Amino acid sequence: MAKTKETKTNAMRQLETAGVPYEVHTYDTEDGQIDGVSVAQKCGQDPDAVFKTLVTVADDRNHYVFCVPVKAKLDLKKAARAAGVKSVEMIHQKELFGLTGYIHGGCSPVGMKKLFRTFIDETAVLFDTICVSGGKVGMQVEVNPQALAELVQAEFTDLTRED
Repeated sequence: MAKTKETKTNAMRQLETAGVPYEVHTYDTEDGQIDGVSVAQKCGQDPDAVFKTLVTVADDRNHYVFCVPVKAKLDLKKAARAAGVKSVEMIHQKELFGLTGYIHGGCSPVGMKKLFRTFIDETAVLFDTICVSGGKVGMQVEVNPQALAELVQAEFTDLTRED
């Protein structure tokens, strides 16, 4: 955990301000392997306990955030049902930074420009801690899923689909 003082992100600052304990995991990005399963392996974590953050837009024009395990796919119908809307779709990658303040591969559910309605896959509660992006590529934060949900006002629900 080198130089966490210099590398604090919005996500980390918000976790600290809220008094939520977290552990930082950094990983090498030079090899280009930044898919979720590779990130989990690089951080020495169970891929089922490493969650990616997905930002969507719904037919009601509101944005919703969904956190699902890196090995899983977001079921858009389940996501829409959870949000109480007819449909949701992923936002375009070019919209991510302006909307959240984060770039693709470094999007955290914590510390976005605005607190969007957030949902976490129900499997998160099976773990004492889960990892989510720390707010930049090459960094994950390990947190208690209940504490994370409280901080971002998230709901736990079934969000994934089998392929």
